[in-house]
Amino acid sequence: MMVDNLNRFFELNRLIVFFVYGLVFFVMGLAVALQSRHHSRLELARALGWLAAFGFAHGLHEWGEIFIPIQAQYVDPVIIELLHVFRVILLALSFAFLFQFGVELLRERWPRLMLLPLLFMVGWTLVFVVPGIAWVTNFESWHQQASAWARYLLGFTGGVVAAAGLYYQAQRHIKPLNLQPIYRTLQIAGACLLLYALLGGLIVPAGDFFPANWLNETAVQNAIGIPLPVFRSLVGLVLAIAIIRAMDVFDVEVDQMIEQMQVEQSLSAERDRIGRDLHDGAVQQLYSAGLMVSAARRKLPDDPAVAEQRLDRAMRTIDEAIAGLRATMGELRETPAVTTLPEELRKQAVDPRFTALMAVTLQLDLPDTAVFTPIQTHHISAILNEALSNVARHAHARRVEVSACQNGSQFQLTVHDDGRGFNPDEQTTGYGLRNMRDRARLLGGQLHIQSQPHEGATITLNLPMEET
Repeated sequence: MMVDNLNRFFELNRLIVFFVYGLVFFVMGLAVALQSRHHSRLELARALGWLAAFGFAHGLHEWGEIFIPIQAQYVDPVIIELLHVFRVILLALSFAFLFQFGVELLRERWPRLMLLPLLFMVGWTLVFVVPGIAWVTNFESWHQQASAWARYLLGFTGGVVAAAGLYYQAQRHIKPLNLQPIYRTLQIAGACLLLYALLGGLIVPAGDFFPANWLNETAVQNAIGIPLPVFRSLVGLVLAIAIIRAMDVFDVEVDQMIEQMQVEQSLSAERDRIGRDLHDGAVQQLYSAGLMVSAARRKLPDDPAVAEQRLDRAMRTIDEAIAGLRATMGELRETPAVTTLPEELRKQAVDPRFTALMAVTLQLDLPDTAVFTPIQTHHISAILNEALSNVARHAHARRVEVSACQNGSQFQLTVHDDGRGFNPDEQTTGYGLRNMRDRARLLGGQLHIQSQPHEGATITLNLPMEET
């Protein structure tokens, strides 16, 4: 009795059901199209256009269930048949767009999938559309089979691939950024696409072939009393909300880009200030000292052997100090050298400035496929240099252990010493720790400092990396 009442209720409100169904997907397409960011570095942004096209096309297809019967009262039957043909093609196209959305998200993992949606669409067109238009005799039967196979071939496959693509992007690019709300939202969107693949791709209008004669929209409605478009609308609504919420990642990305520019500007200003201070202060003082020593040497007696040797040694020392300061000033302005990260880390680990004061051990666990850009190499090397310099100056440590490893999409650099330690919360002055944190933010990573007085210190850099 309940099932019969539900059937009658939804039959009376059939037009409203299809209007809402079409509206949900059309609004999703519109929202995605308006909020997509083509300048984003995320693969998700470049693929969203296909999802918007799916929403538009699928919404128009469902509205055809309302408007084509209205037009049938005034338009020639031949034109109505053409409208039905166009509606079936629009259904297949919408699923092809969804399919393409999925393969775009999986492009970096499986680039060979790129032509698959086009091949499926061309195959469906050659089998159903071309023969159907040319010599179909039973239009109703053709319409039912063409729609069913569009759902089987393109709808189900496209929904599954799109769900897999969203899951891959969430794991690959969103999770390493520690954006848990957006990560969970993308997982919800992927689950909705998978559910829609089942509801929209496997459950088709009733037909005279398997499995359409067993699992179809009519059988489902007779069993539960609720037409399938109602469930598809609910899934589409959750999908639309999840996708729109997930696009907050673009705002986060913009914020990070602005922060990165600000940090770069701050570091650049700091480098320029240090360079000016070195030039106006230390270099000029050393240069003046050199002139004074040179003048003093000229006034010495003819054979002051010991004094002259000492003055010569002082002159060489001052000249070397001036050369070293000028080199440092140049390094503050030049771009990072193009070297590999392992080379830079090994160079730091055997630097006499550090090894003369403490034992430095280096453990590298980086795969051959690990790729670091020159900018990443420069900043990671600078962080290690600053960490070792701090240990040498302040920690009074005997041993320092440096390790670098990559685990999936995460790179980790750890510097541990057995020195006297410190309280990180009390370190509010000085440029060292601040510059290390700034460099970590520039890389999109995080710097963690663990230390207690008399218990040594551990500095850990966690950095999201590209998988190859």
